[in-house]
Amino acid sequence: MLLESGPRLGMVGGGQLARMSAAPASALGIEFWVLAAHADESAAQVVQHVMLGSHENVEDLRDFAASVDVMTFDHEHVPPDHLRQLQAMGVAVRPGPDALIFAQDKLRMRQMLTEAGLRCPAWAQVWSAADVEHFAQSNGWPVVLKTSRGGYDGKGVWVIEHLDQVQQVLETSLPPDAVWLVEAHVRFTRELCAQVARSPHGQAVAYPVVQTMQRDGVCAEVISPAPDLDPERAVSAQAMALHIADLLDVTGMLAVEMFDDGEHLYVNELAMRPHNSGHWSIDGSVTSQFENHLRAVLDLPLGSPRALAPYAVMVNILGGDVGDLYSAYRHVLARDPGIKVHLYGKAVRPGRKVGHVTCIGDDLPSLLERARHAADYFSGTIDH
Repeated sequence: MLLESGPRLGMVGGGQLARMSAAPASALGIEFWVLAAHADESAAQVVQHVMLGSHENVEDLRDFAASVDVMTFDHEHVPPDHLRQLQAMGVAVRPGPDALIFAQDKLRMRQMLTEAGLRCPAWAQVWSAADVEHFAQSNGWPVVLKTSRGGYDGKGVWVIEHLDQVQQVLETSLPPDAVWLVEAHVRFTRELCAQVARSPHGQAVAYPVVQTMQRDGVCAEVISPAPDLDPERAVSAQAMALHIADLLDVTGMLAVEMFDDGEHLYVNELAMRPHNSGHWSIDGSVTSQFENHLRAVLDLPLGSPRALAPYAVMVNILGGDVGDLYSAYRHVLARDPGIKVHLYGKAVRPGRKVGHVTCIGDDLPSLLERARHAADYFSGTIDH
């Protein structure tokens, strides 16, 4: 006798977020589909049900939607008009385009957050170097220039020290429908991220607030929970993320990246999907961000986000001199049997995120040393 099949969930995008969603989907009995651009993409290598197509092609999206009950995403780049067409056909799109637009368009995000009274860096839309100069006269140098659309991992963002640099940046080609934003450069002491999961009927859970460390605009390390963060401040960050999720009617995971200047928390970015700052949860929490994203978009009861140890440390493996990442396993796993390694099946390029390592425990300095050593060995910065 065949068992009754579970729901069919489709994730648009074949990257590592979709790849890491496959295991919890299998455990939950979900028939998991991925729309990938190429057969060798990260998720397409491990997921049984793969459809090849473009997230920018509405016909490909319609064909994909016909195979699934619910559609979600491993990136925010699907045109909102395409998603509205799918909704008009009766497709359950989660998060919906009316929420997703605030992760796609930084101008819309800043307008919404400001109108809601949430603290952001001072900002303005600009069209010329004179506009940037006028903004800097009130807010000081340096300033941050951003494209409103298309930026990620440090792309589309420039820290501008003086006026002479502005015109060259403004001559950069903008992505379609994008505009220029200028923001005050917040002199933060650290960067934090608050992640929450929210289901269609409004159930929500909040993960521990984490500290993130960036290098060249790319997330390098995450510590959960953020060390020495005042408990009331942590609750305030979680409450802010829960408020934004409710305000925007987010379904699934929401990551709210924040600047902490020691006195205030400023909202920097939003992501409506599993996020790099939550990868620690695979090995460090009762329910990973990937499982709770799946539960949320299917409107299943959410799992506990409780941490399994006092600390979890996640360090990204960035592409370096080691082309065959598997060759590093013998050293890394023998040296530290307690470490967890996650490789994404991606071709190695300098600076590209190709995997991550996680370790959990109660000795934070030791955890950081162990995770950094393993990631450095995979990257080739430690001799093999």
